[in-house]
Amino acid sequence: QLMEHGGGWVRPGTSMRLGCVGAGDIFWDYTVAWFRQIPGGDREFIGCISRSGGTTRYAESMQDRVSISRDNTLPMVYLQMPGLQAEDTAVYFCAAQNSEGLSDEPAKYKYWGQGTQVNVSS
Repeated sequence: QLMEHGGGWVRPGTSMRLGCVGAGDIFWDYTVAWFRQIPGGDREFIGCISRSGGTTRYAESMQDRVSISRDNTLPMVYLQMPGLQAEDTAVYFCAAQNSEGLSDEPAKYKYWGQGTQVNVSS
């Protein structure tokens, strides 16, 4: 019920915007988050956005590096990443949960997209 859009290969310093689209009414009622994962690693919380889009929460390491927004009329949730670096190479996932809380725990999210690969290299 969730699908990520965007991704691919970019050079360091390039900006990228990922999109996450939800089927049906899922986005109206759900908090949506972005995670990323490198091979052999755990899923790393990037940030999340409340149902209305009025509140966001970011991982401390991501606070000044990314921004999350949503448009419930589409519906779509965006992850804007300016100035990507090689260490940002990972598979990026969006996830949704039907709680008001802005959790950073993957286990709290019931629905997941299949992920989209982002490669940053020169």
